[in-house]
Amino acid sequence: MTLRSKWIGGLLAICISLPALAMSLNEAMSGLGQAKQSGQVGEQPDGYLGVVAGDTQGAEIARLINEARRGEYQRLAKDNGLQLGDVEALAGQKALEKTPAGQYIQVNGKWVRK
Repeated sequence: MTLRSKWIGGLLAICISLPALAMSLNEAMSGLGQAKQSGQVGEQPDGYLGVVAGDTQGAEIARLINEARRGEYQRLAKDNGLQLGDVEALAGQKALEKTPAGQYIQVNGKWVRK
């Protein structure tokens, strides 16, 4: 087997396995509690999740949930004649307040355990 065919074979194996790595929003929602408890993700004052530890699964959970949150914030802003930033800030404030002790929140740009 040549180096080129080994490289192509490896590339194909990666491409075939990529769909298995993809996560749905429902799967992200199901994994959110554990991701927060394990310190992979935390709440930010802007209303979105942030990655606390550099875990790929945590990053994917945050990305998917943040997309859903952004859509909901945009809808709320439009329906209520508000600026998106105001809705995000209010959601962030509520999320920080509701975060249980032991989980991470972002304060002044730094992750702290609440």
